[in-house]
Amino acid sequence: MGPQRLLHLPGAVLEGLRHAATLCEPVPKAKLRLGVSACLLGARVRYDGGDARHPRLSGPLARAVEWVPVCPEVELGLGVPRPPLLLRGDPAAPRLVVAATGADLTRRMRRFAAARARALARLGLDGFVLKSRSPSCGLAGVPVHDPRGGTARPGRGLWAAALLARLPTLPVIEETALDDPVARAAFVRRALARARRRGRRATAPRPLRALTPRATPRAPARRPPRRT
Repeated sequence: MGPQRLLHLPGAVLEGLRHAATLCEPVPKAKLRLGVSACLLGARVRYDGGDARHPRLSGPLARAVEWVPVCPEVELGLGVPRPPLLLRGDPAAPRLVVAATGADLTRRMRRFAAARARALARLGLDGFVLKSRSPSCGLAGVPVHDPRGGTARPGRGLWAAALLARLPTLPVIEETALDDPVARAAFVRRALARARRRGRRATAPRPLRALTPRATPRAPARRPPRRT
């Protein structure tokens, strides 16, 4: 997003984006460069002017990561607040529309998403944390509405689809899965492995080790009592 477009955003949005930007400054001991849906870092960029800050992203992970925040809707110029969007049609190729009017934003979003994904590929991401159930960022289970009024079926957000089309081996996780220690540990390990393949330092810093479940120490084997 260019500086001129930033000038026209509401003050609350600018404040949120500035906060997110401070989390993106290079950290001397950072091992990972992770993309993230900007609302998860506390940027007030959601359709209603709020955020979706996730506590795990401001804890140990934040001290070991260089964040690259992305908000597809704001970067597309839709503004904050804005009318809610939804997915409609075929879950394999859904359309992105304005819920109230049906205005179709699919082509605009796909163009933006393809260009943004190319830029992130050049930047060299090690992983991405996506906002669940978002029509742009949702990885799976995003409701895709039937235009004839039938039952909604699960699909993938347009930004998430473009990101994985460009970077199919990129480790990705939704913020809801960060609360699962097994899923969280698997994501961190995959991201670290990707970083090592890119020539970064191979050992995980303490904040990242804190995110992975420790192996439960085995109890010492009990010897059978001696017979007398």
